[in-house]
Amino acid sequence: MYTLAAKTLTLSPSPFLYKPLTKPQNPNHKLPSSHQTPHCNPPILTNDHNPLPNSQNPNPKPLNSNQVPDFNPPIITNELKSTYQSERGLQFETEDTFFRHESATGRDLGVLSAKLYKQSKGQLRVLDAMCGCGVRSLRYLAEAEADFVMANDANDNNRRVIVGNLKSIERVSGEEKRWVVTHSDANRILSECYLKKEFFDLIDVDSFGSDSSFLRNVFNTIKFNGLLYLTSTDGYSSGGHRPDCSLAAYGAYIRPMPYSNEIGLRMLIGGAVREASAQGYYVTPLFSYYSYHGPVFRVMFRVNRGSLPDSRHYGFVSYCTKCGNSQTYSWEELGQICCPCSNNIGSRSLVVSGPLWTGPLHKASYITDMLNLAEHWGWVGNGTGTDLEKLLRRMIDESDPRLPVGYIKLDEMASRAKMNSPSLSAIMSAMHKEGYAASRSHIASNAIKTNCSMTQCIRIAKELQGCSDK
Repeated sequence: MYTLAAKTLTLSPSPFLYKPLTKPQNPNHKLPSSHQTPHCNPPILTNDHNPLPNSQNPNPKPLNSNQVPDFNPPIITNELKSTYQSERGLQFETEDTFFRHESATGRDLGVLSAKLYKQSKGQLRVLDAMCGCGVRSLRYLAEAEADFVMANDANDNNRRVIVGNLKSIERVSGEEKRWVVTHSDANRILSECYLKKEFFDLIDVDSFGSDSSFLRNVFNTIKFNGLLYLTSTDGYSSGGHRPDCSLAAYGAYIRPMPYSNEIGLRMLIGGAVREASAQGYYVTPLFSYYSYHGPVFRVMFRVNRGSLPDSRHYGFVSYCTKCGNSQTYSWEELGQICCPCSNNIGSRSLVVSGPLWTGPLHKASYITDMLNLAEHWGWVGNGTGTDLEKLLRRMIDESDPRLPVGYIKLDEMASRAKMNSPSLSAIMSAMHKEGYAASRSHIASNAIKTNCSMTQCIRIAKELQGCSDK
């Protein structure tokens, strides 16, 4: 008699070739009932009598010899295999826990930051508040050499997988524990740690959607000058489609703008700035990372005690649908919002979002240190890690303090100019010659971050194409 066994999954460079079983990382998320069967890889026939894990098939039925699956031919094996993955040489198991292999770059950035902290401070205590399968905790221990990691996930069904993945790291070093696994809501574990006076150098909260309920507690649990790694996956709010939701979660009323994914990062930063200020802290973004899958917005903050040193970076952004120009406004300028194309205060062509972060998304010197460390580890350079290296170098370029909020998409520019767009490099070169700051965006491949207005960008493009206004 044959039974079904799980097939070994291999990583694919394309997210379209393999999509692992995932579920939202939500402490109140209900597990699927027994009659729900997720789409998965083709089964493997085996003569073992070990059933599949319940999450794949709770009631496996034997296949008759004349039954053939209608997707791929089965593979005969005598061995029950599990869902093992590999990342930066570390092997771990996922089974049906929350995991995205596309998020590896975000984990790389977190590990680089953690290692830099360990090198500068000589110690590193990490709280992985929503750890999923535990791969981030494993990497903080193995690569950043964390002294202690608390791996917490609200779903206690994941315990066997998390513990199994961390077992490769000695649990006790001398008289001190290297890692523990807990199962509590993120708010509860943060509050318990605060009451026990257990503070952390790095807190990583890989939350789902626009959950920001933990922000108040997280600042009480992090050490001064510590690192806070936050996440949002709410692309609807950043796109201006759920302004009431963004207002409730981050205190920002977001409306549709052509650079919505950058707005998503600024919305997340602004929410953290607001909550930190209310408790007597100020936070500084060290890097801000957007990835299309999800989408995912991740920001690494430095947390310090005191008031925000420069309130200009927490304000409002306007976009003119008529001419395509964007501007930023402080709270004092709220009654003066207008666009030069009309000079009418409160013009109907203006779309305004905020309050949110209007300052730099990255700190160039910090990212340079990350890049140097990545080169030292062999993650980039010599033809390896080209994507990570390109990302870090582009973030350094984006750190130019002259660059304003947003970016200009060449498609929008060409549509407004009613012409084919010159190449991105040609337009940037012309902008630099005229004294403008210009950089490619890590968020949108066909866009330019620049202090050149849309009107001047169109003029430059027409000059490059040999066009002129009639």
